[in-house]
Amino acid sequence: MSIQSINPVNGQVVKSYTAHSEHEVSKKIAQAHLAWKHWRQVPLDEKAALLMNTAAVLRVRKDALAMTMALEMGKPLKDGVAEVEKCAAVCEYYAQNGIAYMADEAVHTEARKSYISYQPLGIVLAVMPWNFPLWQVFRFVAPGLMAGNCGLLKHASNVPGCALAIEEVLLEAGFPEHVFQTLLINSKAAGKVIEHPLVRAVTLTGSTEAGRQVAAQAAGLLKKSVLELGGSDPYLILEDADLEAAAEICVQSRLINNGQSCIAAKRFILQKGIAGEFTEIFRAKMTARITGDPLAEATQLGPMARKDLRDELHTQVQSNIQAGAKCILGGEIPDYSGDHAFYTPTILTGVRKGMPAYSEELFGPVASIMEASSIAEAVDIANDTQFGLGAAIFSRDVEKAEQIARTQLEAGSCFVNSFVKSDPRLPFGGIKGSGYGRELGLVGMHEFVNIKTVYVA
Repeated sequence: MSIQSINPVNGQVVKSYTAHSEHEVSKKIAQAHLAWKHWRQVPLDEKAALLMNTAAVLRVRKDALAMTMALEMGKPLKDGVAEVEKCAAVCEYYAQNGIAYMADEAVHTEARKSYISYQPLGIVLAVMPWNFPLWQVFRFVAPGLMAGNCGLLKHASNVPGCALAIEEVLLEAGFPEHVFQTLLINSKAAGKVIEHPLVRAVTLTGSTEAGRQVAAQAAGLLKKSVLELGGSDPYLILEDADLEAAAEICVQSRLINNGQSCIAAKRFILQKGIAGEFTEIFRAKMTARITGDPLAEATQLGPMARKDLRDELHTQVQSNIQAGAKCILGGEIPDYSGDHAFYTPTILTGVRKGMPAYSEELFGPVASIMEASSIAEAVDIANDTQFGLGAAIFSRDVEKAEQIARTQLEAGSCFVNSFVKSDPRLPFGGIKGSGYGRELGLVGMHEFVNIKTVYVA
């Protein structure tokens, strides 16, 4: 079986790869287990040094890695370079903080000595998506390897070049062989990897449905799982917001990665008093974004990652229009040459409960605008969703907005006067249909360790 990466600009095959056989996968798992027996005992300062080496290698190879992302999933080159820099930063963060995060914690009891010790679990399987093909992996790799685990990567089938490049980077940085390995396999084969007795845990970033399947399988085997799933992040624009600044941030968040991000802004909930003015500013800024070849310097928006995803998004847009929403921008497949996956930036207004855009995730450059008569109604609309990944609120009254973000919005990350983003220093993850568990920060590092009580009488 072969795995192909397809250029979404023109539909041409970038490269074909031979998938790993079941025998090869079994061999890699056995190699990972043997590697773990040694790797778990390597001193933390040596692990930290290898992560610092990894950051350096990433920066040396950032242009080549950005090119691979551009060719495989359409990310503009400057965005790809920024993604590589973020991967280097997360490696540095855990190199600088991982020793403290893994240190024993003394607990005063009647014992001579009692403490909490953090020990690695073993092999962790990562099932990762194509939209941030390096960042999604490195936010698992950096804390996971620092903690003493070994990693197996089942990456999305349309970014095999990115998957193999990650393994190459880690080897070049000096990590021992088999501590991290890429598996070129399909989803069915990944299920067999989860079942393998030497694989101790699984982390998945993907759709809610994929999360349900992995969660059910892992739970049946009593294996730890962390799931970062879909999102339909609400952005609440209050009447006292700085509309110009809010619109700029909202456009940036809606169109990041051409709208293909779980934490991209997707639902814009406006207080009626400013709805018309904000919508016009928002439309003007959306219109100004430059769409084109991701290899071109001026390009701000590339194509979507695959034609089938673009076509699915277009079907969703048309369904909303048929249900009564108004399309005030875009809503079209552009007439470019080649077998492309481009989609025009789109704005839907008049979105109401019962329409697909109200309840479904639109994974592409489509903004859904809703109106609320009060702050309370805006919060109700924001929370009236199966998702709970991120949310943002815009207001000049920062204390009021912070209180709403902290106590009323149902999401794993709530931002005030800024767009939702992941940060190595802060835990990241969702609730409800957006998954469970956390990545990043201290909490993320402790997801895949044995939190062990040691009691000495």
